[in-house]
Amino acid sequence: MADFVDAYMADEYDMDILEDDMNPDFDGIDIGIEDLDQLTKAEDTSAAQARDGKDIQGIPWERLSVTRQKYRKTRLCQYKNYENIPDSGEAAAKNCTNTEKGSSFYTFRRNSRSVRSTILHFQLRNLVWATSKHDVYLLSNYSISHWSSLTGSRNEILNVKGHVAPSERHPESLLEGFTETQVSTLAVKERLLVAGGCQGELICKHLDRPGVSFCSRTTYIENAITNAVDIYRSSSGALRFMASNNDCGVRDFDMERYKLVQLFRYLWPVNHSSLSPDGKLVAVVGDDPNGLLVDSSNGRTIGTVKGHVDYSFASAWHPNGVTFATGNQDKTCRIWDTRNLSESVAVLKGNLGSVRSIRFTSDGRYIAMAEPADFVHIYDTTTGYKKEQEIDFFGEISGISFSPDTESLFIGVWDRTYGSLLEYGRTRDYSYLDSLL
Repeated sequence: MADFVDAYMADEYDMDILEDDMNPDFDGIDIGIEDLDQLTKAEDTSAAQARDGKDIQGIPWERLSVTRQKYRKTRLCQYKNYENIPDSGEAAAKNCTNTEKGSSFYTFRRNSRSVRSTILHFQLRNLVWATSKHDVYLLSNYSISHWSSLTGSRNEILNVKGHVAPSERHPESLLEGFTETQVSTLAVKERLLVAGGCQGELICKHLDRPGVSFCSRTTYIENAITNAVDIYRSSSGALRFMASNNDCGVRDFDMERYKLVQLFRYLWPVNHSSLSPDGKLVAVVGDDPNGLLVDSSNGRTIGTVKGHVDYSFASAWHPNGVTFATGNQDKTCRIWDTRNLSESVAVLKGNLGSVRSIRFTSDGRYIAMAEPADFVHIYDTTTGYKKEQEIDFFGEISGISFSPDTESLFIGVWDRTYGSLLEYGRTRDYSYLDSLL
């Protein structure tokens, strides 16, 4: 992963450029301060308004000198995808699965512009987590907040700008805590919130308890970014999480005993790791085109997956425990079958950038993959990943999350002007009710 200090920052493509990038002639338009305020005023968009023709992000295209279609074309041409291996996107595009776009697996519900998620490191996009179809946790600058789409209210859960220290005493906990933690990744599950930081910090908070329960610094080496966190239940029922780090390590923490129980080392920085549903295998990806399938009990490599041509930053497991996916800076998501790792089952192509986040629905029906900006793709797994829904908007993506019951999909959009939380609902066919009318 790129050094944090020298990071290629996402705000190069901020939508605050409506006045210039979207509209190079903006200065020549006779528009006053009050009109400009109206253009950027934070207003939500409902499903009803979207059906009536309002832009889902509230962008007033009719008042701009560029159409949405033209600006989309410009973005596709000008967006600079970050690559560690030059021209990896072009190389990977040659063998992608042909998909049929136009499906509507999830339907737009609401765009909440009062909820603004942010990104700290341009390569890490796992900062949005849904724990129910109405409850979402996300990062906004130094604040980790809970958003209820049901009540339209936000509640701060943890603020890491000041001093954060554990209120509980555990032998392996760093009792002095941290100050001004730069949160690089986040996970919320089983009423546990784990925030990872850019200096190897880990902050653990149980949502049903006051204060912070556990703090740890994984390493003190330079550029020791916590890249990803995966919360799970062990075979014994114990609550645990795995942390992937830039120091080439994957660490397994037990949250019943509040201690590190395993540390696996690899030959390159680990950008993401995810545990199989049966808890026996771990998919490990990082600063290498190849990914690993390892034994969760000892970290030993069972198999290697080859096909990507750049570094990977995302992985996810299908609930069947046989299929898993990897997302790469070569603009593709590859689907793998653990029974035959010699080649990928499918190669799903993005439009403009790296695949930075991947999620399966809990029933395994759909997989969503997020590019760094503008596009989230949803595929029907039962069709061999050949039917696709493309969600098209403008702005950097801070994270995506399906709700555990599969009914909701949330997308964090990071942008100074049009930052928001997009909410989609699973499309259901209730046509059978027509017979009752």
